[in-house]
Amino acid sequence: MRTLLVTGPGGSGRTTVAAATALSAAGEGHRTLLISADRLDALGAEHANLTLRRPTPADEFRDDLLALQNRAGSALDLLGAGRVDGEELTPLPGSDELALLRALRDAGRSAYDTVVVDLPPAPRALALLALPEQLRRYLRRLLPPERQAARALRPMLGRIAGVPMPAAWLYETADRWDTELAAVQAVIEDPGTTVRLVAEPGPAGADAVSAAATGLALQGLRTDALHANRVLPDDTADIWLTGLVAQQRKTLVEWAQTYGDALGGLPHLGRDPRGADDLAALGVPAPGAAPAPVQWPVVDALADEGVLVWHIPLPGVPREELGLIRRGDELVVTAGTFRRIVTLPSALRRCTVAGAGLREGELRVRFAPDPDLWPQTR
Repeated sequence: MRTLLVTGPGGSGRTTVAAATALSAAGEGHRTLLISADRLDALGAEHANLTLRRPTPADEFRDDLLALQNRAGSALDLLGAGRVDGEELTPLPGSDELALLRALRDAGRSAYDTVVVDLPPAPRALALLALPEQLRRYLRRLLPPERQAARALRPMLGRIAGVPMPAAWLYETADRWDTELAAVQAVIEDPGTTVRLVAEPGPAGADAVSAAATGLALQGLRTDALHANRVLPDDTADIWLTGLVAQQRKTLVEWAQTYGDALGGLPHLGRDPRGADDLAALGVPAPGAAPAPVQWPVVDALADEGVLVWHIPLPGVPREELGLIRRGDELVVTAGTFRRIVTLPSALRRCTVAGAGLREGELRVRFAPDPDLWPQTR
């Protein structure tokens, strides 16, 4: 399955571009699913090979909370808590994002050839894509799976500690959440999944694209294309647009140097696109083959330098915006306004950090073997 995640700055036209992309894929005969939380008026009527899905956070939030209330019913009764009726529940902030993740998980289990996902604006989209990995880490820290093995000892441990131990249903719920989050994470990290950026060329668009590229690189996600949207014609006769055209051309030249053939220009139609004809006029191509997955290789330089070097690709990130902290078996990497906590590969857990540097768009972290932990040769 080919999955395309579409995002960009707010107001950049990402929803329209996502719809045009899905329509192009369907026009080539691909069974296509388009997922969007926004209304897709630009598509107009139904189209062959194209299925639309708009997540319903209200219904899903209500079902999840009522199910949790039923599972914890005895504890709520013990506390004297009143039950909540489904009719009085309204979605909380963040439920839209969770509904979108669930739709992405379901798409991964479907039989579609192409899935196009209209994500929220770039900052929220990056936080959303990082959420499954973060939540799974929190679950492992709060309720380590290995503690379930002591289920038979839990009553005795509760008497010794003087406090009740977590009930079995809590671990079962955590395990179910972890399974669902792992399914979402698998779709996001799948070799067939890429991100497509949409932005209007100009100073604000350039800043937004640069920030989004940093966040995507830190998450190990690939950008397969950048669509410069609403590009004005060079021969415009409107004196008021001359400066804007020059501004767009300057940004397009800079983007071409960074993205090369992955940069595509979409024309300004002079109106908001409506219907299949307008979407076709944009010339948005169907998703092609996904680029090669991003690798974070560990290079063995023990023979020459006595270290192992972890190569983390972070193209375009200034040196002064990078941060690095070792915490146990984890590495906290900061790039600009983004941060990611990654688990060290097994070989590096027996090493100490011996230095780091930014070279050729890569953060190269040097690890020296810890004599107390590293296997010794005789």
